[in-house]
Order: sequence, then C-alpha cells, then structure tokens
Amino acid sequence: MAAPPQLVVASPTKEEAISGVISHNGILPGRLGELYNAFQERREALGLSNPGTVEGISREVQRDVFLNNASFSGLRAELTKAFSAAPLFQVAHSLSMGSQVQPPYSYMVLYGSPRTFMQGNIDNEMQFSGRFNWRWTSAFVSKTAVQLTSQGNMVSLENDYTGSDFSASLKAVNPSLLEGGITGMVMASYLQAVTPRLSLGIDAFWSRPAAAYPPELNVSYAARYKAADWMACGQIIPDRGVLEASYWRRLTEKVETGINCNLAFAGIGPGGPMAGPQKEGQVTIGAKYDFRTTSFRAQIDNKGIVGCLLEKMIAPPIRITFSGEIDHKTVR
Repeated sequence: MAAPPQLVVASPTKEEAISGVISHNGILPGRLGELYNAFQERREALGLSNPGTVEGISREVQRDVFLNNASFSGLRAELTKAFSAAPLFQVAHSLSMGSQVQPPYSYMVLYGSPRTFMQGNIDNEMQFSGRFNWRWTSAFVSKTAVQLTSQGNMVSLENDYTGSDFSASLKAVNPSLLEGGITGMVMASYLQAVTPRLSLGIDAFWSRPAAAYPPELNVSYAARYKAADWMACGQIIPDRGVLEASYWRRLTEKVETGINCNLAFAGIGPGGPMAGPQKEGQVTIGAKYDFRTTSFRAQIDNKGIVGCLLEKMIAPPIRITFSGEIDHKTVR
C-alpha cells in the first residue's frame, strides 16, 4: 500500500515571520500589524540596496585611490601559489627591500570556503597576525583577528549583520574583565540606505585603556551619497570637534580621483587649553591609473608630502610593488 502523500509547507521568510507575530499577537492591536505591513511594502518598493558599513563609508577614496593601506618605502615582491579554488587554498611568499615598515620576509597561508575564512601571516622576526571568519548565515558573520608582535598584542572580536538595505556591526578590541571592570575598546555602528543613493549612519566608540582611567564615549554621524560615477560622504564627531569629508570620481574606465578633507577643532568647550581652541586641518588629493597589468597611484597633501605606488603583475603568481614618499618640508 502506497504511503499517503506528505504535505510540504514552505518555510516563511524573516519578514513574513515578524509580520505574523505582530498581526496575530493578541496583546498588540491589529492596526500595528497593518502599519508594519504597509511600511515593509513601501520599503521594498524603494528598491534599496546594501550601503556598506560606516567603517568603509569612504572606501572608494581611502582604499581604492589613496596609499594609506599600501604605502611604504622600497620594493616588495610577492610570489603566490594556489593549490585549489573550491575551497580556496593558497600560500604566498613576500620579500621587501629598503622599507622600515615591511618585514624583509613574510609567509602567508589563506583558506576560504562558503562558511569559513582563515588567514595567517608570520614574518622573519616571528611576528604573527591571523584572521578567522565564520559565516553563520548569508547575512551574519563573526570575525576574529589576532596580532602577536614585539610592540604588543591585539585581539579583535567583531560581528557583522548585512541586511538588504542596512549594515550593523559590533566590534571589541582587547576586551578584558581582569582589572575589576571592563577595559578595552568597543565600537558599534549602523548604516541605513534612505534612498537608492543616500545613506545615513551612526557610530559609537567606547574606550577605557585601564580600570584607573574613566571610560570615554564618542558618537559620530555619517552620510554617504553614491551616484553612477561619483561619491561624496561626510562624518562628524561633535564631542571631539572633528569633521571629515571625502569626494571620489571616476573620470574614465581606467582613471579614478579622490580628495579627503579632515578638520579638527581641539579644545572647544570646557576643559580646553589655556591658549584657546586649536585648529588643525589636512587635505589630500590622489589619483589612480589602471592599465592592463599595472596600477599606478599618486597623492599629495597640504603638508607637502608626496607619495606614489606602482604595482606590476609580472606573471599570474608574481607581483612587484614599488613605493616611495617625499616630505618636502624636511628634505633639504
């Protein structure tokens, strides 16, 4: 006798589950459920996309054009060997010359799968850095970073949630309870897409280096506007008197430019220096040129510091990087 057919019920989505709880809960009025459903329909009709994170609000300028994350003085050569693509597993040897920042030799191992990402790096002075990411769902990721160096150790714990039109993050650096209270740094951020091009966000930074020091909390507010070939963003920290603004534009398919302005008004309000408020500003302009196998970046700021970086792909596993910086105020 054949078994009776089984009824298969599709699992409700997250929005449907939340709507069902609101609509069928006897404590909440039915009007609240109707408002929530109307809000979700309007939200979906806007066609908003994920705006990224507050930490990377100016990524086109700071990461793609400027030399901040890649600048050094000297020559670096990298040899990469990939053993598999799914899962991703590769190793890399890095050699550098003439740099005070880059180690003469470092070895890197990387492993990546749909749920797991692991990376370890160790140099000739036995200084170690590593990362481990675990993806719980398609939207929720936990990240761990560790650095063990002669200057000090660092542990970072982070949880990121990427929604359809927002991003939320909670991060702790060197958290500890061993001194009778919470010490370290805690950062929480939220960035929401308001229109297809405009995003607004908030970021809170809490720090306490030791139990003997009082905790300090700073809150910043951010805005980002992204068009097809240009982007403008700004971030303000009222408690510190800091204002930062960035502008990025793609001139051609291979040329990008960016400008960043950072203004700091220290000493405003009670507790400021006797000499009165101090004003400090920095403006940096940069450009990036992408060729078939070469990438060139250059930037200059209002202090007279000029930097450039040239990356050349010799062959698929070999890449060479030349980097240099000149401070015109100190060079004689």
